Amino acid sequence: MSSPLTQEDREDFRALVREFTAKEISPNIDVWEAEGEIPRELYLKAGDIGLLGIGLAEQYGGLGPDTAMLRFTLGQELARAGSGGLVNALVGSFYISQPPIARLGSVALRARILPETISGRLIGALAVTEPGGGSDVAALSTTAVRDGDHYVVNGSKTLITSGMRADVITVGVRTGGPGAGGLSMLVVDGDTPGLTRTSISKMGWHCSDTATLYFDDCRVPVGNLLGEENQGFLAIATNFNDERMDLIAQAVAFSRLCLDRAIAYARERHTFGRRLADHQVLRHKIVDMAGRINACQAWAETLAWRLGQGESPVAEICQAKVLASRTFEFCAREAAQILGGASYVTGELIERLYREVRVQAIGGGSEEIMTDLAARQMQL
Repeated sequence: MSSPLTQEDREDFRALVREFTAKEISPNIDVWEAEGEIPRELYLKAGDIGLLGIGLAEQYGGLGPDTAMLRFTLGQELARAGSGGLVNALVGSFYISQPPIARLGSVALRARILPETISGRLIGALAVTEPGGGSDVAALSTTAVRDGDHYVVNGSKTLITSGMRADVITVGVRTGGPGAGGLSMLVVDGDTPGLTRTSISKMGWHCSDTATLYFDDCRVPVGNLLGEENQGFLAIATNFNDERMDLIAQAVAFSRLCLDRAIAYARERHTFGRRLADHQVLRHKIVDMAGRINACQAWAETLAWRLGQGESPVAEICQAKVLASRTFEFCAREAAQILGGASYVTGELIERLYREVRVQAIGGGSEEIMTDLAARQMQL
C-alpha cells in the first residue's frame, strides 16, 4: 500500500485483518490464554501480511504514512477475537516501541531494526513505566551515564508489555538533570549483559507477557540514542495520542462484543415462559448499550480521521478514552447481568472481557489523569 489510501483500500485492509483474526487467532485464543503467551510464529504470520508495518516507511517493508485510520481498523478487527492480551501482545507493543525508532533513530539503527520488527522476526517493547513513577514520566529515575562510546544504564521498569520476550526495547532514561528536560530514549537489545527480567502475573491480558525489567550496568552503544540527548520527553509524549487511540479502538470493539453476546444469549435463553429478549428491562439494557457504543464509535472514527489530517486533538482523545473505557465497563457489566451465572464461568467471553475492563481504564493513562490532562489542554 502507498499513501494516500482510498476508502476501498481501507476496506480491503479491514477484510484482510478480519480473515486473519478468524483463521489464525479466534480458534486458538482460549489455548493461548491458558498458556500465558502467543506463539512467535503468529508474529511472522502478521508480518507477512503487513500488520506490523502501519505508519512505517515502505523501504523497510512498512505500509507507508497513512497511519491513524489503519491502526484504528487493525485494533478493532483483532479485538473481534475477544482478548485484549492478544491485541497488545501482537501489535500493541510494536506500535508504541517502533515509531520513536522510525522518527529519531540513525540511518543505521533504522536499517538494522525496522525490517526485522516489521516482518515479525524481532519483537519490540517500550519501557517507560517504573515501579515508583507510574504515569509521572517526567520523574523517571532509570539513569544512562555516558562512558566513552556507550551509555551505562541502571534502574528498572515495570508493567512492560512483551517485556519477557522482547528482542529490542525502546527505553526512557535520564541522561540529564531532574524533570522532563533530562530525559532521553535509548534502544536496548534484549541480549545486553546486565539486563534481567521477571514475569508479572495479571488479572487479565493473560496471553500477553508482562515483565519487570532490571538494568544493572547495561552498556548501550551511543549510536542507539534516539534523537538528541535530553530531548526524549517529547519523543515519549508523541506516542501517547496513538497509544490512546489504540486503546479506544479496542474498548469500543470489546463493548460491541459484549453487546453481541448479550443479544445472542437474550434471544436463546428462556425464563418464566419467555425469551430474555422479551423482558422489557433487558431490552432496555441492550438498547442503552448499543447507543453508548455507537456514540463512542462515531467520535473515535472522527478523531482517527483528524489525526490523519495532521491535527493533534489531545483533549478530545483524553476525553474519548475515558468515555470508551467507561462504555466498556458498562457493557461488560450489563452483559454479565443478562448472562447471569453463565458470565462467571471461565472460558465464557464475558468472563474474560469483564476482567480486562480495568486495564483498559488504566493503561495509556488512567481516567483521572486523562480528565486532568484534558482540563489543562482546555486551559481551565
